[in-house]
Amino acid sequence: MTKKLPEWVVDEPVEKTAHTQQNECYIHSEPLGVVLIISYWNFPFTITIQPMVGAIAAGNAVVIKPSELSENTLNLLATIIPQYLDKDLYLVIEGGIPETTEVLKDRFDHILYTGSTNIGKIIMTAAAKHLTPVTLELVGGKSPCYVDKDCDLDIACRKFMNYGQTCITPDYIRCDPSIQNQIAEKLKKSLKEFYGDDAKKSRDYGRIINSRHFQRVMGLMEGQRVAYGGTGDMAALYIAPAILTDVDPQSQVMQKEIFGPIMSFVCVRSLEEAIQFINQCEKPLALYVFSQNDKAFGGSLGLSNSSLHGTVAWDATMASTASRPSPTVTPA
Repeated sequence: MTKKLPEWVVDEPVEKTAHTQQNECYIHSEPLGVVLIISYWNFPFTITIQPMVGAIAAGNAVVIKPSELSENTLNLLATIIPQYLDKDLYLVIEGGIPETTEVLKDRFDHILYTGSTNIGKIIMTAAAKHLTPVTLELVGGKSPCYVDKDCDLDIACRKFMNYGQTCITPDYIRCDPSIQNQIAEKLKKSLKEFYGDDAKKSRDYGRIINSRHFQRVMGLMEGQRVAYGGTGDMAALYIAPAILTDVDPQSQVMQKEIFGPIMSFVCVRSLEEAIQFINQCEKPLALYVFSQNDKAFGGSLGLSNSSLHGTVAWDATMASTASRPSPTVTPA
């Protein structure tokens, strides 16, 4: 960003018309004013600091409201920001729903929010009272992963990060019934390679954010065929990585984004059936395709062109987080 700043602050020349030939025409950018950043708990430091850096670089004052659920990060930000930045220009709001509700009554020049769609609607309603522009990064849809019979299963089965608490994490696998068990076995092998026989003892394996989400995620597995893991310890907010097979598309686990360490298998008999199912669901933020057949990915009848989605990745997952800008889509 520091390398780009000199370029960003320079006035941008504008093409002259017949009426402005004798004039000097350019676009001059100015700071918006005061920017409010309300961040989520799953990447609490990154999704707070990144937009804050951009807002400061553009010359704005900033108010941040980190999630109260990520308590340690909130305490850290509340300590270091007033320690190193001007307290009159950069403010940290601590607290939960009452404090957020109160701060939204004030007028800001721009609001950025990362989090759930329901809260996004509340923020947008509050902003509308002052005609404040809003940038929303909302979780939405269930990001599908289509695994073709001809793909390299060893590659497809080594994708796992942040305990599944990521908005573009693969939420369920669509594959032919003939390879479901094979994929499940390779997933088990990969999980053991990553975290050992007991993931609870691994320093690399995370925890659910709080007891409410723990109960929600555990409840999603009720009545399902658990092929691996799925045990929980509420006191430790620990849920073992779970693999669910032969999942009914109408079951509870398929109705909402999981945001937890569960991988569900929903079998399909053809690529066309997979596309039809994806298009009947809420538009996902991401789509992942594992196949050696480029027609399954691209082409007029491939997943990337025939289904509704945000980002799409071939033989990879989470790739959009490393790209700039990150391509996303607003859920319907």
